[in-house]
Amino acid sequence: MVVLRREIGDVLRDARQRQGRTLREVSSAARVSLGYLSEVERGQKEASSELLSSICDALAVPMSLVLREVSDRVAVAEGLLIPDTVPADLAASLGGTADGGWARPRAELAPIG
Repeated sequence: MVVLRREIGDVLRDARQRQGRTLREVSSAARVSLGYLSEVERGQKEASSELLSSICDALAVPMSLVLREVSDRVAVAEGLLIPDTVPADLAASLGGTADGGWARPRAELAPIG
């Protein structure tokens, strides 16, 4: 069974680690206790929409990208592949760096396995 809070925590932790930032740095910027942020990242606490927004702001990552990544992970767990919604020519024109490493190739919507 997919637990949404774990997926959200994994995506937030991945974003923080890609930036080379500590829990302390992000918790301070987000104005949330270090312990609570740690629990959110480990999937032990549900982040409210306000808290999720603060964490995303502290990470300088749009909440829509975090939620998209979570959605994609849930879809894969459900046995689906998700098509990319960004046209290939637009993605190529961005040079692959404007998204902070979030974009990746996807197949058409189809069951896997």
